Amino acid sequence: MIGIRGVGADRVLRARIRGRLDRTLRRLGVAPVEAQVVFLDDNGPKGGPAQRCALTVRLPYRPLVRVEHTATTSRSAFDGAFAALEPQLERYRERQRESRRYPKKYYAAKRLLAGE
Repeated sequence: MIGIRGVGADRVLRARIRGRLDRTLRRLGVAPVEAQVVFLDDNGPKGGPAQRCALTVRLPYRPLVRVEHTATTSRSAFDGAFAALEPQLERYRERQRESRRYPKKYYAAKRLLAGE
């Protein structure tokens, strides 16, 4: 489930966010519990070019992953936050791959004893 807040009626940005997050999260091999994208205007009603994008991804049995990036436009804020999110999700994927790659100690011990 991907939640997007603070974008307004910008359908192009919504489609871009959903597409990029879907592709990246699908490569993990596990479905995320939740993914949220929140856009905030740092300057508020004063005006000024400061959009902040906060990405939060909850993965099963792991602490949540949260990144933020501030830029002049919503799209560039999302791109910066997404660029920071990708390495963290890649580390999660590597950890998951390494834990499956090597046999566990009890499995290895059983194989050694059975071979004697």
